[in-house]
Amino acid sequence: MNIFRAQVLVCGGVGCTGDGPIDIANTIKIELKKHRIENEIELLKIGCLGLCHLGPMMIVFPEGTFYSKVSAKDIPEIVEQHLVNGRKVNRLAYYKSFHNYSVRSLEDVEFYNKQIRIALKNCGVIDPENIDEYLAFDGYKALETVVTKLNPEKVIEIIKKSGLRGRGGGGFPTGLKWDLASKQKNEEKYIICNADEGDPGAFMDRSILEGDPHSVIEAMAIGGYAIGANEGYIYIRAEYPLAVERLKRAIKQAEEYGLLGENILGTGFNFKISIRLGAGAFVCGEETALINSIEGKRGMPNPKPPFPAQSGLWQKPTIINNVETFANIPQIILKGEEWFGNIGTEKSKGTKVFALGGKITNTGLIEVPMGITLREVIYDIGGGIPNEKEFKAVQTGGPSGGCITEENLDTPIDYDSLSALGSMMGSGGMIVLDEDNCMVDVAKFYLDFIKDESCGKCTPCRVGTKRMLEILEKITKGKGTLEDLEILEDLAKKIKTISLCGLGQTAPNPVLSTLKYFREEYLAHIVDKRCPAGVCQELVQYKIDAKECRGCSLCARQCPVNAISGEIRQPYNIDLNRCIKCGACVPKCPFKAIERR
Repeated sequence: MNIFRAQVLVCGGVGCTGDGPIDIANTIKIELKKHRIENEIELLKIGCLGLCHLGPMMIVFPEGTFYSKVSAKDIPEIVEQHLVNGRKVNRLAYYKSFHNYSVRSLEDVEFYNKQIRIALKNCGVIDPENIDEYLAFDGYKALETVVTKLNPEKVIEIIKKSGLRGRGGGGFPTGLKWDLASKQKNEEKYIICNADEGDPGAFMDRSILEGDPHSVIEAMAIGGYAIGANEGYIYIRAEYPLAVERLKRAIKQAEEYGLLGENILGTGFNFKISIRLGAGAFVCGEETALINSIEGKRGMPNPKPPFPAQSGLWQKPTIINNVETFANIPQIILKGEEWFGNIGTEKSKGTKVFALGGKITNTGLIEVPMGITLREVIYDIGGGIPNEKEFKAVQTGGPSGGCITEENLDTPIDYDSLSALGSMMGSGGMIVLDEDNCMVDVAKFYLDFIKDESCGKCTPCRVGTKRMLEILEKITKGKGTLEDLEILEDLAKKIKTISLCGLGQTAPNPVLSTLKYFREEYLAHIVDKRCPAGVCQELVQYKIDAKECRGCSLCARQCPVNAISGEIRQPYNIDLNRCIKCGACVPKCPFKAIERR
């Protein structure tokens, strides 16, 4: 076994843009050989570190120097200066905000200060393609404990007492679901991991599977033992090729080590896992639609009951949990239900992973304890709103969720509190909006997504979401009426009540929440024919401030339809009848004389 004097970790997460981690890793290999130190330095490609806005990233141990926004062209300098001569490359070292010194390790980064990593415990720490690294961090010890020391009833009791709830949307108690399946009298039962993550901007499950696939595999085996299942499926969208590749590798390695397959650890327990690729249908995140897809049918939901735990895949008892839910299981078994239950709130235990995006300084992947406030997440972890803009709202739960305003930023993040505000936890998308976002346009964006993703099985969702979208389009074009607003609200409430599955039942949430908190914006679009945020193109008007204009003609030369005219050194004018509202003139004006209303 090689003894290395240094270790270089290269982040392979989805947020590391620019020169990709493969190019960076290959360049490091070349430079190490060039300096003849390839046998002294261990190079690892790791999973997502969460700091997506700083990617690509690399960390050099043993000192823990954290380099951010690295490109392949920076590697020769880092290798020569740091790994050969022992001098840190300061221009690439990440510096603490508001301080004048670089961080010594990830623990010094404010981004992590209020986070607790359970589901993300190994992401960014181990090589996800090497089972030995997972084993070195207590991997498969939970499975060993379960199959050699605990009976199935005890395993389910631990999960129930932990208070773990499903992290995929509804928040149903995991232990209760397992208990229901375990009591079904059937020789065939199944475990399914729902990795069909489809919310716009969400990449929580993807990052876990890319950074720590063995944790999910181990948890599925534990679940199989608990309910009496010998077979499991991971349903994952085909758009996640790296996650699929690493899952396949991890399954093969676990089989080779006797941790999957026949007679696991010599106990007589058998459990195998297969992968099924989805075509990217959002509705297949709903468990009965997912089951239909695995069975080779069209991905459409079924009425419930019976619930999958009673009659699921091929009419057999089936447990379906999402990736993040499973990723918590091994740690609960190892550290105990009391440890997990002491994190979070009374009814929402543990942590939650969020994909933090939108108008926020620190975009990325975070894992926070339940009960932390939205304000803490947005300002302490997310770094606040960039460019000195005003916070407007935060959308949680993706297309199924709703917006939360400034007055509710001190709300604790838990299932019940978010639901009370007309939003939801969902799978974990968290999109921050600022003063430049139009809330009518935001609602239209989510309705457009839902309309396309509706499976069409039930009329309220198939037709209702399309009608809602048509009304929103009228409003954003300045053609809406107050009667349209009443119809929109009434339609939203009816669709929410009578749709067949969770997709249709939650589809109106973005509309209802924006109507509740930002009705004045809807009225501005309808009554004043004006978009306060200046987003809805048909309602935007451009005007030149005569006091600021110096008559340089740059705006006129930029206009593609010759709508701007005037004389040199005299204020110019915009012909609103000819203006196509493209906005090309605004950035060209050096005097900021063009106003957008």
